[in-house]
Amino acid sequence: MREIHKWSSSNLDKDMEIVVYGYSGYAVLLFPTAAEDFLEYERNHLIDSIGEFLAKGVIKAFSINSINNESWLNTNLHPADRAIRHQQFNKYVTDEVVPFIKTHCKGKVPIVTSGASLGAFHSANTFFRRPDLFAGVIAMSGSYDIKAYSDGYYDDNCYFNSPVDYLPNLTDKKILKQLKSKQIIISSGQGDYEAPEESQRLSDILNSKGIKHWLDIWGHDVVHDWPTWRQMLPYYLSRINF
Repeated sequence: MREIHKWSSSNLDKDMEIVVYGYSGYAVLLFPTAAEDFLEYERNHLIDSIGEFLAKGVIKAFSINSINNESWLNTNLHPADRAIRHQQFNKYVTDEVVPFIKTHCKGKVPIVTSGASLGAFHSANTFFRRPDLFAGVIAMSGSYDIKAYSDGYYDDNCYFNSPVDYLPNLTDKKILKQLKSKQIIISSGQGDYEAPEESQRLSDILNSKGIKHWLDIWGHDVVHDWPTWRQMLPYYLSRINF
């Protein structure tokens, strides 16, 4: 099954599309890379790579649009405004996309966030901010420090969207307990344009908080490109159980 839905987002004040693949199972919420759209994972055959899980009813995949070109990638905007736009995107995901997923799945189901490159950042940040809503994360080839996009500017909106900044200071026992019960996978290659040290940095922080996770660093022949992510995602999905 493949369905495309669209509605006018009250949080973003624009039409936003979402594509749904599969008919049953837990939900996988996919965040695009860079400034790409909701069909990016289909165009690059990542949906084909997880076809077995969709066909067997293990998962339903939901792929959404990014607004990165209106936030962190928009160098015409002051970084403060980029961060505000990103906060609006967060609200879109939690207040609009999550309820849509629950309705589409006819009830509450586990939701795992996932993405590659900048989509890995979004999937991790979304999960770590709201572990009450999400059951896990599969972050592939990401970097988790928003300061790389804020041009030296820093405020609360930056801080609370930079996992390597806010996680070390997390002391809320309820949130820590939630995180410790989730399925967390952080992966990277070591080849061209990969940054395994960013995944290691996030892993070190999680270890310092006693948050169980799987840091999986692939070889020096594994590069920052679609063949890598087409291998990674089905590999990790085969190791998740709900």
